[in-house]
Amino acid sequence: MAFNNSDQKSPDAAQELSPDLGAALTRKPAEPHPMGRVKYNGFVQFVRMLLFVTWFNACCVNIHITQMFGAPLYFFNKDWYHAYMAITKQSFALLITTITQWFSPTVIRVSGDESVRGQIKQNEDGRLETDFPERLIMIANHQLYTDFIYLWWIAYTNKMHGHLYIILKESLKWVPFIGPGMMFYGFVFMARNWTKDKPRLKHRLKQLKGRHSGPLSGSQELDPMWLMIFPEGTNLSANTRKGSAKWAAKQGINDLQHQLLPRSTGFQFCLQELKGTVDWVYDCTTAYEGIPRGGYGQDYFTLRSTYFQGRPPKSVNLYWRRFPVSSIPVDDVKAFEQWVNKVWLQKEGLLEYYAQNGRFPDADEGQDLSKGADAPKGAGFIETEVRLAHWYESGSIFIFMAVYALVANILAKAWKFAMYGTMVGVAVKAAT
Repeated sequence: MAFNNSDQKSPDAAQELSPDLGAALTRKPAEPHPMGRVKYNGFVQFVRMLLFVTWFNACCVNIHITQMFGAPLYFFNKDWYHAYMAITKQSFALLITTITQWFSPTVIRVSGDESVRGQIKQNEDGRLETDFPERLIMIANHQLYTDFIYLWWIAYTNKMHGHLYIILKESLKWVPFIGPGMMFYGFVFMARNWTKDKPRLKHRLKQLKGRHSGPLSGSQELDPMWLMIFPEGTNLSANTRKGSAKWAAKQGINDLQHQLLPRSTGFQFCLQELKGTVDWVYDCTTAYEGIPRGGYGQDYFTLRSTYFQGRPPKSVNLYWRRFPVSSIPVDDVKAFEQWVNKVWLQKEGLLEYYAQNGRFPDADEGQDLSKGADAPKGAGFIETEVRLAHWYESGSIFIFMAVYALVANILAKAWKFAMYGTMVGVAVKAAT
């Protein structure tokens, strides 16, 4: 089966420009819920929400102020500036990891085919460790608003959480503190209008393939980079499903059941612009346990149910594959479309297998997952959970502000001593 996708924005697609995160506090989760009844009563939910909001906002404000203090570095030394912002990006990764660990403990099952064998490991204390390259393009199906949290955590297990770059909807740029912070991170904001998006994407990709020699610059003088792309363009929901089905009918093709039809233009452009600096495309197929067939994750796993009611997904399942860029027809538009669609058909097969069996295939199963294409084989799975390697890492979020406060205190005391001959202050001198 072949697809003929277009990345031109239709009237229906325009509705997707406003992010439907499925996470509003006022949204009531669909019932019956995969995780059963609400775990916490109203008062406990309120306390959890208060703690969540306090921690999240305090960290976001702290990180953004830290970014503002470091912004002038750009005019003096760009290598140090990018290294500084990478550290603040690590802080945000630690933030989303802590809120998941504390408020939404979730079982994670990670597996993959033979192409990633030996790159996914579990250490003695049960934590996940990955050994992916320092430069890659990551593609994934977009099931739920939390997808990026778990993929960013995967980067954390690879010590790459300060070097993740995400292509996002332009509307997210206007979220207070978070939006400006993501601009400092070098994330790419897309307006779903290729005429406008192409030059800004080209500019950003040019920066990502530049060579640097400063701290955190990587083994080939190229900045480490994981570029995350969701080729479907938005997460799966009843609304976006209608748009995908409408497009499939217009093109005379079959729609997918577990995903949306992928877009290819932006993805192809990224590969073309980064040619020679990236060797691998890593593909992650994501499945959330408990979502009924025909259901949508965002209807069940809202912010309210996941973090406040104590009803996170039973498990999040991540299946990894990788493709050498040299094997992808990057410069042939038609052939590239066919390649992307083949990958998505394979992912559809993996998700159907998961829907029937509650897990992805293991190494001993050679199921025909793509209705004719070679079936990817798994390598078992590792069961773990989202958590920090060390509890004290959460404190590093505030390390820069603590240093700035210490330096400010020292300078203030030095000024008082120089002006008044005392470290205590004017009032003490006047009293004597």
